[in-house]
Amino acid sequence: MASVSTPSVGLRERKKIKTRRAIRRAARLLFEQQGYEATTVEQIAEAAEISPSTFFRYFPAKEDVLLGDGYEPLVEAALRDRPAGEPLAESVRQALLQQLRLQLAQDPEETLQFLRIAQRVPAVRNRMAGTSAAAGRSLARVVAERAGRPADDLQTRLLVSAFLAAWHEALLDWAETGSHEELPDLLDRTLALLTDALRG
Repeated sequence: MASVSTPSVGLRERKKIKTRRAIRRAARLLFEQQGYEATTVEQIAEAAEISPSTFFRYFPAKEDVLLGDGYEPLVEAALRDRPAGEPLAESVRQALLQQLRLQLAQDPEETLQFLRIAQRVPAVRNRMAGTSAAAGRSLARVVAERAGRPADDLQTRLLVSAFLAAWHEALLDWAETGSHEELPDLLDRTLALLTDALRG
């Protein structure tokens, strides 16, 4: 796997990411021990040594522990670090891949376990639509900024939405089929196909 450099983000964001990782780590251990359905938010909070109210400041619902990984600031920073003049589709592709490689480097087993749960639990899959939309709006603003376009530019929103939709479909397909292909390779291939299609 290629080496991964972490985009520079502020101290406040790094602390938030650290807390989110601690919550997710505690959740993972409980899911392994007793299953996703049997695990409560109160149990996760206790294992992470936080209050339930703190849990809900980071994750609106239990399903979001599997989806809301807190990497949006890192993806945004990666986008801003891409070379000037690079095609927007390529910038989005590389920023998303950098996020995945960073996530896998931190804890690959956690990431893969969460993906498999997301694939089989309907409530988690349904939650994906909302989280994807929120992430898409945030990323689209950064892409529009790079392109010198208005923050609500429709073309930019469509570009980001297309990439996130392809991203999630590839993740779920990988978990469902038990593919032996390395996850970063699969996503790189998927996003490359989309990039080529957008180039026409």
